[in-house]
Amino acid sequence: MYIEQGFKALHEGWRYLVGFLFVLIGWQFIGAIPLLAILVAKSVKSGSMPSDLGGMSDLLGSNLFLFLMLLTFVVALFVLFLTVKFLHKQDWKTLTTARKKTDWKRIFFAFGLWSVVSIIFIGIDIALSPQNYEWNFQLLPFLTLFVIAVIFIPLQTSFEEYFMRGYLMQGIGVAVGNRWVPLLFTSFLFGILHILNPEVEKLGYGIMVFYMGTGLFLGILTLMDKGLELALGFHAANNLTAALLVTADWTAFQTHSVYRDISEPALGWDVFLPVLVIYPILLLIMARKYGWSNWKERLTGKVLKVEAIAESDSNERLIE
Repeated sequence: MYIEQGFKALHEGWRYLVGFLFVLIGWQFIGAIPLLAILVAKSVKSGSMPSDLGGMSDLLGSNLFLFLMLLTFVVALFVLFLTVKFLHKQDWKTLTTARKKTDWKRIFFAFGLWSVVSIIFIGIDIALSPQNYEWNFQLLPFLTLFVIAVIFIPLQTSFEEYFMRGYLMQGIGVAVGNRWVPLLFTSFLFGILHILNPEVEKLGYGIMVFYMGTGLFLGILTLMDKGLELALGFHAANNLTAALLVTADWTAFQTHSVYRDISEPALGWDVFLPVLVIYPILLLIMARKYGWSNWKERLTGKVLKVEAIAESDSNERLIE
């Protein structure tokens, strides 16, 4: 099982607490230094300091701001890698999957599936409500955005998956001895980390259902499939399509995308539909494709060290 991979590393509770602090410092402080330095320099020159993401994007330019914002996640991913390697003495592969090696086909399948679904839904909404969108495409800014997004957004989403569904899922699971606590806690934390997004201010706390529901969906993917591969592909596709296809003045990603949403933001069906309808359908598709079974045990069962030891011994015998 995936969580049991944590037993193959140094897994004392204090290590996860220290590691958690290391990652937060890398993410929120060290990684933010370039953004803050350039923001202060620009603010001094302009004579005013922006107070929200929209103002920062306007002051720096959306492409530069996106790059600097994504850079914080890249630094955090690097700090997480060092923490796992040196503090826990853990192989990065065991943080990725319970399989013998990372299954890239799973990553690309989830990426392709959700990219197609996202594009279809965006296309339908534009066709049904063309008054809510305006053409925003500009070749050179879009090409710059495309390069930044393709390189750095997968790193951003990978950090979130490795930190939430990987590092914390394994650490909490090993500590409490079951699966349902880390599943629910990481889903809740994933939502809380988005609470400062401008979407929450515009749409209200009801959108937290979407964030926490998405975290729960990604956690179920990870536990049922015994690895992060499907979650990595899905999350990268979700953020890439959001950055490249549609932007709005009140979203976290304000980019030189193809379309701009000019409608008045409101909490509607598009927020709850994925959580209540689309995600369950995707889980059924994945379950059929990958032959998932024993849902109750995989999602709520006990986490036993003996399973990890037995698997390790079995692998050693195979090698011999």
